[in-house]
Amino acid sequence: MTALLETRSLTKHFGGHAAVSDVSLSVTQGEIHCLIGPNGAGKSTLFKLIVGTHEPTSGHIAFQGADVTRQRPFQRVQRGMSIKMQAPSVFKELPVRQNLHIALQHHVAGHAALTREEDRLLELLDLSADAKKLAGELAHGQQQWLEIGMALALKPVLLLMDEPTAGLSPEETFKTGELIQKLNAEGMTVLVVEHDMAFIRQIAQRVTVLHFGKVFAEGSIGEVIADPRVAEIYLGKAHD
Repeated sequence: MTALLETRSLTKHFGGHAAVSDVSLSVTQGEIHCLIGPNGAGKSTLFKLIVGTHEPTSGHIAFQGADVTRQRPFQRVQRGMSIKMQAPSVFKELPVRQNLHIALQHHVAGHAALTREEDRLLELLDLSADAKKLAGELAHGQQQWLEIGMALALKPVLLLMDEPTAGLSPEETFKTGELIQKLNAEGMTVLVVEHDMAFIRQIAQRVTVLHFGKVFAEGSIGEVIADPRVAEIYLGKAHD
């Protein structure tokens, strides 16, 4: 299988503290890969290293076969990464459709094609009925979905998501999982940082567990959930 994203011996020190230590991770083309771990495991730091908002102390990051270790976030986006951060950053004072229009305008040529793509994303996100509503008037979950749509506007080959279910109800969380599975079925590779184990069970095809900044376990969701060491570091939460 082709590795779309690879980190090799990736390390990040903050002063004398190693937030990420010697992490080698491989995300295969076409998979949903979840990165999990207890609080303080280094998940967010590793995510920021991958997207380029942190620079590693040592190690390397390869994306589509190219070394992107020292590239800026916008350069990684230009190569085909798209990023959904934890807190929604939609344009709250603008209508839903206009949010999508802004995200799409440099990636789709022609008014008719742009409108068609807006309509497609609105339907995909279940936001067609809210197209004229101000984004700030949407429920929190709907704002999360709108931002996912804005990330998809870049036509990425890899969608990176940092805790996409933060603040969502169980129903919204499940619906987010269904959306991610649908995108994956259409060929999208997805890397998700999460802590919600029910959500991980729903979507994950492969899981990497971090603990104290290191890779602690890796495998299918079934293998990881069945690992008693993983259950221990989650204080039993892995089997909730």
